[in-house]
Amino acid sequence: MKHIMWSLALAGSMAWVPAHAQTATSAAPAGDATAPAATAQAAPAAAVGGIKSQNIFEISPDASADPKYAGQTNGERAQVQPGNNAPMWRQVGQGVTGFSSLPVSQAPEAGNLIQPFVQYPGSRYTNAGDAWRQVRNNWIIPYGAALFAIVLLALGIFYFTKGSLGHAHPDGVGPRRIERFTPFERAAHWSNAFAFIALAVSGIVMAFGKFFLLPIMGATLFGWLSYALKNVHNFVGPLFAVSLLVIIITFVKDNIASRADFVWLAKGGGMLGKGHHQVPSHRFNAGEKGLFWWGITIPGIFVVASGLVLDKLIPGFGDVRSDMQIAHMIHATLAIWMMALLCGHIYMGTVGMKGAYKAMRTGYVSEGWAKEHHELWYNDVQAGKIPRQRSATPSEEAPAAKPVQA
Repeated sequence: MKHIMWSLALAGSMAWVPAHAQTATSAAPAGDATAPAATAQAAPAAAVGGIKSQNIFEISPDASADPKYAGQTNGERAQVQPGNNAPMWRQVGQGVTGFSSLPVSQAPEAGNLIQPFVQYPGSRYTNAGDAWRQVRNNWIIPYGAALFAIVLLALGIFYFTKGSLGHAHPDGVGPRRIERFTPFERAAHWSNAFAFIALAVSGIVMAFGKFFLLPIMGATLFGWLSYALKNVHNFVGPLFAVSLLVIIITFVKDNIASRADFVWLAKGGGMLGKGHHQVPSHRFNAGEKGLFWWGITIPGIFVVASGLVLDKLIPGFGDVRSDMQIAHMIHATLAIWMMALLCGHIYMGTVGMKGAYKAMRTGYVSEGWAKEHHELWYNDVQAGKIPRQRSATPSEEAPAAKPVQA
């Protein structure tokens, strides 16, 4: 009870002091010099801090009617419409390039915050950055993933319904073996294959990894993995470019279309009709030639060129954002196309066809295998039109010999 009484007394004294001061101030005589002095001393305290608003009478609402209004700088416009920066940001949003003190050679887009409006294939008419994002997120990523899924599903169904194509042939020895790939051809193939697989794996993780790896690995580990694979992608790219050029030069002579290729296509490679009968072909059949041109050479050239632009290794390209956006769309689209088609090539070269992997691993095939899968090529070898041993130095295990009839 004693504490309560003391609290009430303290509260009453605090309320009495301000009331007494106000009464004393209002009761001061009009001629008392102390009142203006107190007011003058209190005025600066009220002016400290806060935001000073603009006087509405100093603003010109009709300033936009001035013919030079659109070309005014922010400083000029601030004289008649303080704080109105809407015209400047409107121009920024439209992609207008402003002034920059940086030289164009070093920073060609320094004065341009937002790109002009464009319409990329598959996007709406909007600024270029948003248009590129729409193409990537609405087309390349979902349809690329769907293409992968369809190809893998089709290969799985084909394997479980057809199994490995061809027959098992005993390895020929000595003159009964035919050199299908020279050591140089195999080195070029495996170099290109290694580079392609490294690029494909790193590209898949960077493009699709956040959907199937990020939820499992977590942001930190996935970030480190993506960063590492990005560097792998950048450094392996030039190896793929060089090996691709070697592949094209080495195998182009055997991938020219011939009359036998049209017969092969008409019969679907022997897949049409009952059973499976190999259609005679030269060293490479029409399916392999189509893969060479439409799955490797033509898209590969554009993938390499666009990749070099993205790495800024081609002078004059990749300096502005539009170059990067167009290069990325070409690079990603054709890379996914190549990966989808080469999945079929990898399948046929491993489990899809008996003896195909051994041919690229050792370089040699038996006469039986050659006659079954590439009969026209086998006939040319038997006739002596094509050397049975094409290496500069024949191996001891497969010495050169005269053609022997099967």
